[in-house]
Amino acid sequence: MRILLSNDDGYFAPGLAMLAQTLSERAEVVVVAPERDRSGASNSLTLDRPLLLRQSAAGFHFVNGTPTDCVHLALTGMLDALPDMVISGINHGANMGDDTIYSGTVAAAMEGFLFGIPALAVSLAGGAGEHFETAARVAAQLVDRFRKTPLSAPALLNLNVPDVPFDQLTGVEVTRLGRRHKAEPVVKSQNPRGQTVYWVGAAGRAQDAGEGTDFHAVARHAVSVTPLQVDLTHYGNLGALKAWLQA
Repeated sequence: MRILLSNDDGYFAPGLAMLAQTLSERAEVVVVAPERDRSGASNSLTLDRPLLLRQSAAGFHFVNGTPTDCVHLALTGMLDALPDMVISGINHGANMGDDTIYSGTVAAAMEGFLFGIPALAVSLAGGAGEHFETAARVAAQLVDRFRKTPLSAPALLNLNVPDVPFDQLTGVEVTRLGRRHKAEPVVKSQNPRGQTVYWVGAAGRAQDAGEGTDFHAVARHAVSVTPLQVDLTHYGNLGALKAWLQA
């Protein structure tokens, strides 16, 4: 089995190293990750300059681009054959609810899914980042399950693992995305030159965190697994929109 591994925290991130080490025990792993932290890059591609592919002392390949760049470059020019899975992570912090729209972690996995490859985005849902080994172990279990019983069609799965020791997990739940309140206001300050600068505010609190959501599962120390789709079409509005345009 061959796995392409990427992330959005950068090739030097501890979560990436832990995941690569764990998965290398059961598969051939190729790592292609950004040269620096590209959190929040979403699905952006670099189109205004060439990309440079280099290799670290640890054997990880890194690119001066976005997470999507990394996977796209690997699948369209670097690898001799497509991998069996594309896995992104382990992200330091949750990617739940609205976070998935902005997440570079999810975007890297999504790029693999767009190529028809089963893909998994893995995030450690906690700010402390103390138990990457828990998320790596859970991800490895899903890889083992995929290898033993592949899904009938390629899937894009968003995995959020509580930041607790493995034996404190309460189970694995298939969930839907919750929703957050709007983000906190931007933080206004001045740089050393006296110019006004703005920092994007923190993510808002969970608004929809009820039973069945990713927020609800993680809050109870359960692993959240959410199947994602790429089609953004609002099918329920097609008829109304046609009527409106023809009126």
